[in-house]
Amino acid sequence: MIRRFGESMKTGQRYKLRPGAYGILMREGRVLLTHQRAPVPEYQLPGGGVDPGEGAIRALHREVFEETGWAIAAPIRIGAFRRFAYMPEYEVWAEKLCTIYAARPVIRRGLPSEPDHRAAWMAPEEAVEALGNDGDRHFLQRFLQIAMR
Repeated sequence: MIRRFGESMKTGQRYKLRPGAYGILMREGRVLLTHQRAPVPEYQLPGGGVDPGEGAIRALHREVFEETGWAIAAPIRIGAFRRFAYMPEYEVWAEKLCTIYAARPVIRRGLPSEPDHRAAWMAPEEAVEALGNDGDRHFLQRFLQIAMR
């Protein structure tokens, strides 16, 4: 059973399954997040949807680069969660199946190419507080508890 965060399914609403890959990215004691200005301003774990025919790891590399400008290495799957949400940029109600990876940001290759996104480095505690969804926050907190042992 995959844990759900956020809103429950709305009765009678059809949802499109949208798998995605997201990264917990730490370097020199700081966490790399993406800040998305639109449609709703919020901090997120970098990542996004897995395109048809694309694997989750490839999607993670692509999405992190598009949203932060950073290349990553050594992704390791640490868990997954579901959330139900309206995605205004696609005009679709989605069941988002979010797979979370820990990876190492290795080099900044440029600015984010994804519109309305910018890279943001934060102290771990600040990053936990800033994240805009409970699933991202849960996995970052869990990761930090294990990493700080």
